[in-house]
Amino acid sequence: MLKSHVLLFAAGVSIFAAGCNSSKNSAAPAAESSSPAESNAPRLYVTNEVSGDMTVIDTGTYKVIATIPLGKRPRGIHASPDHKTLYVALSGSPIAGPDVDESTLPPPDKSADGIGVFDVTQNKLLRIIHGGSDPENFDISKDGKQLYISNEDVSEVSIVDVDSGTILNSFKMGEQPEGVKVTPDGKFVYVTSEENGTIAVLDLAKKKIVATIKVGHRPRSIAFLPDGSRAYINAENDGTVVVVDTAKHLMIKTISIGKPGVIKPMGVLLSEDAKKLYASTGRGHQVFTIDTATDKVLGSVEVGQRPWGITLSPDGKTLYSANGPSNDVSVVDLATNAVTKKIPAGKGPWGLVALER
Repeated sequence: MLKSHVLLFAAGVSIFAAGCNSSKNSAAPAAESSSPAESNAPRLYVTNEVSGDMTVIDTGTYKVIATIPLGKRPRGIHASPDHKTLYVALSGSPIAGPDVDESTLPPPDKSADGIGVFDVTQNKLLRIIHGGSDPENFDISKDGKQLYISNEDVSEVSIVDVDSGTILNSFKMGEQPEGVKVTPDGKFVYVTSEENGTIAVLDLAKKKIVATIKVGHRPRSIAFLPDGSRAYINAENDGTVVVVDTAKHLMIKTISIGKPGVIKPMGVLLSEDAKKLYASTGRGHQVFTIDTATDKVLGSVEVGQRPWGITLSPDGKTLYSANGPSNDVSVVDLATNAVTKKIPAGKGPWGLVALER
């Protein structure tokens, strides 16, 4: 009798254990399905100046899929012509806002200066090449072989060979260079001087600066029409975007987009068809849209705290803005001119690039 009870008890335990195991096994697929799979949508790459890393966002799910350490103060970010490589400007100079007494800051870490080379397929930082002192932003030659870099603390623009990682030439220019843009024909490089309110025009064939254009207070960013006939440049402290005749090296028009000191244009970016120009406004919290046929402001959208870098989705339907103080990225549907989502990034998001997978 006792033996039969023991056998029955053991059988019951076995059945109970099997039931538990079965329950666990059936629950496992549900747990796995709750974790969203990555989509085949374009990826958004965001440099975070304060946290020293890059946030990678799946634009199909708007989920952060990776956070990758890069180095100190990653800011300017651009893709190679074949979109296989991302280059990122890194700097060991301490962060200093407009009202900071720079004499109170710690000395710069020059060993941290460079251009990070990031492989998109491997999702990995491969190396850091020397890019001169305190690189902030840059552009890439049409063949992808050279980088043109603004060296902020030494008032220079440098030409760097990508393969060897060596500086080929450096040219003195106005103080606090920042924005860099190659003309559509690849023959000239425009570099902004924040302090002097000018643009240095570097002739690549002649290997010298051939013109200096006065454009307004604190220019930071440049966009060219596809034929290269006009350049749009922000004038942060004037609340304007200015238009430059590139043949004459002359500012020909000023587009007011808001009250100076309140609306502070920062980044400028053309739509793929060049019919619209988008301008972020920093402390103005907005991104403005300008009609390039009339140079009139069409409207604006409030995107967040101090929007700086902006980029477009590969299909041109969505604009993304990096909002530094709030550590997030805004998603703007350009059809409705409305923010549809905000995505957490690292600390101090600065620049963005969106690439097809």
